Amino acid sequence: MDASECDSGSAGIPGLDGAAVLLYRWTVVHSHLTRDTLARAAAETGIDDQEVDRALDSLLKACLLQELPAAPGNPGVRWQPVSPQAAASQLLSDRDAALRAQEDALRTQRRRIQQEQDGLAALTPVYLQARQHAFPQGTIDHLPDKFAVRTLLTEVIDSCHSEVLVSKHGGSFPVAALREALPRDLALLERGIRMRSLYQHATRFDQPTRTHAEQLVAAGAEIRTLPEVLPQMIIVDQTLALLPARSGGALLIREPDFLDYLLNVFERDWAHATPYATGPQAAHGVSQTMKQYILVLLAKGLKDDAIARRLGISLRTCRRHVSELLETLGAHSRFEAGVIAERQGLTRHHGPAPAPATPETPAMSVEAAPPAEPATPAAGAGPDPAPTSATCLACGNLLPARPEGPANGRPARYCSPACRTRAYRDRTRRTTAGQVATATRPGGRHETP
Repeated sequence: MDASECDSGSAGIPGLDGAAVLLYRWTVVHSHLTRDTLARAAAETGIDDQEVDRALDSLLKACLLQELPAAPGNPGVRWQPVSPQAAASQLLSDRDAALRAQEDALRTQRRRIQQEQDGLAALTPVYLQARQHAFPQGTIDHLPDKFAVRTLLTEVIDSCHSEVLVSKHGGSFPVAALREALPRDLALLERGIRMRSLYQHATRFDQPTRTHAEQLVAAGAEIRTLPEVLPQMIIVDQTLALLPARSGGALLIREPDFLDYLLNVFERDWAHATPYATGPQAAHGVSQTMKQYILVLLAKGLKDDAIARRLGISLRTCRRHVSELLETLGAHSRFEAGVIAERQGLTRHHGPAPAPATPETPAMSVEAAPPAEPATPAAGAGPDPAPTSATCLACGNLLPARPEGPANGRPARYCSPACRTRAYRDRTRRTTAGQVATATRPGGRHETP
């Protein structure tokens, strides 16, 4: 075996070439190496005289050869092979000890930096209180990181004396965050503080989030859900609000006009949200609402991934809902589903109720505008017959009673979307048959039947 045959085996050994590996192997086989046997080792391994001296130096530097004391009657130098583990321990022990000392020093420095950062962050409430006194008309401050947010949130929650409003975006919340927030929220409710939270409908189908919500509701919290809510927002006693910042921290809002705007937005969403309830019927109703909202987003041309992000659901769940909607509407494409839903009025989204009028801000309502002129029916399709009784035109069942108050829009003609779909298909079928009959008459002229 020569040095060239051992090059591949030494490629991963720093500082050792093929000749050094061959010489080390020969020494292990013969248990020792001397000046007298060095020439023999070179001859048997195919190493020339220059390479054998260089290989010997490499093995000595790598601590793979250990010099033995001279034996009686044999004053020559002898070397004994050392195992790679023992050589590594001997060679690297000093450097390893130095690195361990450096790591200890770095940990100590990091600990000191963290202690200084914690000490400075503890002054954040003092700074904000002083700012509030200096600017009584209100301020907007930036909290740099999550630690500062957590510190301030703990203080303001502990000092809360009236109400906490929460809006959380997302279909599920991290288990660690829920575990951290539960004791704080329960302690808040035990003090008699009112707590209202807005979640997305999708949270009803996430087990950890649903368990957390049920515990809060049992303790007296009020939770409602919507298909879509604002991102994370916390309002304390209507005097302080926390909004997320792009840097990972938060904005602390004490500006009265901004706070008033956020409160109005929350109250608007709260008025149209669904109270949190358990049981299969509640989940079924929420699922239907989500599907109708998906129809609205489909009619706007949104893709599945964008709809999933806005509703806080997985892409797979969103695609399953879209597939069910296409089948229900009898549509062959997303675009066709949006068109059918728009024609049948399934995408109508009633605006939020207007805020109470005040002397400074008179109420403005879209519903107060004069009703639009009725749309002209499409040629050939035929207008929907005017209802002569409070029964469904498709199945004959009784229509639900209209709510009291001013009537908005046309009266209902069908008892369900399924009946409306059947009626639309029948009208389309009649229209298509009429067009085909017209096209097959001599001359292709349209004749009134």
